[in-house]
Amino acid sequence: MKSKGCSVADGSGRRRRAGTGAVGSVLVGAVVVAVLAGPWAERLSGLAALGAWRTLLVAIVVQGVPFLLLGTVVSAAIGAFVPARAFSKILPRNPVLAVPVAGAAGVVLPGCECASVPVAGSLMRRGVAPAAALTFLLAAPAVNPVVLVSTVIAFPGKPEMAAARFGASLVTSVVMGWLWIRWGREEWLRLPVRHAQQHAPGAGRLEAFRRGLQHDFLQAGGFLVIGAMAAATFNVLVPPSVLEAFSGSPWLGVLVAAALAVLLSVCSEADAFVAASFTGFSPTARLAFMVVGPMVDMKLIALQSGAFGRAFAVRFCAATFVVAILCCALVGGVLL
Repeated sequence: MKSKGCSVADGSGRRRRAGTGAVGSVLVGAVVVAVLAGPWAERLSGLAALGAWRTLLVAIVVQGVPFLLLGTVVSAAIGAFVPARAFSKILPRNPVLAVPVAGAAGVVLPGCECASVPVAGSLMRRGVAPAAALTFLLAAPAVNPVVLVSTVIAFPGKPEMAAARFGASLVTSVVMGWLWIRWGREEWLRLPVRHAQQHAPGAGRLEAFRRGLQHDFLQAGGFLVIGAMAAATFNVLVPPSVLEAFSGSPWLGVLVAAALAVLLSVCSEADAFVAASFTGFSPTARLAFMVVGPMVDMKLIALQSGAFGRAFAVRFCAATFVVAILCCALVGGVLL
């Protein structure tokens, strides 16, 4: 039986590594094709729009990859070297007080949204209040220094965009934690099962770091390329008149940008560059894209469903989407 179990685990691990490699191939292949075959395809087709699409795609990917790499390095280091029990020691026992502390912890303990779900589950297994763990889940990929620096660079001369992103994201995270305390129900949340994990000293943790970095970077990089392709296509194909219709209705533009954030699923370390390319949208709408994306997107909905149950993911993601839009409207109205 033991041998069979090991075989199943090994097969599962190979499938996961194969999937990670496939996503990495998307990243490398898309960039290589865009750079090398783009000019030839443009001459063959005679479409000037293809050159514009290629330029936008390469620009978004090249700008976003350094921050994506830095963010996944930090995330992998936290997962490999920082024990989950360290979080429970610094959080107040009162859940109402623990929620803002957990939100602030996202500033100094960054991670990408892909890593935030297992970290939140680990915190719950260590006895951290679900409200605090969920607040950290939302805040960590949204308010960390890597994300804020990338936002400043993506919007040169507009530091208010980074300030608005920080404020709206932090307020959304804290409000969702408090809402869970008030209206959350235990039957909605399927607490993660404790798994026996043992790290050998030295090499074991380094190996965990390497695997975590490889998985997070290649997976998130694939989503970055897909998001960049969608953003470039959007900018080339959508007529300016359509964007003018959105800009004429502030709420419609915010809702459309938030929906794009859910569908494109761009990693938080790079989504500012995609948002900056949406020049037809209002500043508040682009803020909504950057705030909603790290908290509610397709990959996060799937991850939360697998970790905490579908009943939880449907309710929590829907509520987060609404709260994030309201916070963006409030903060954007003040700062932007």
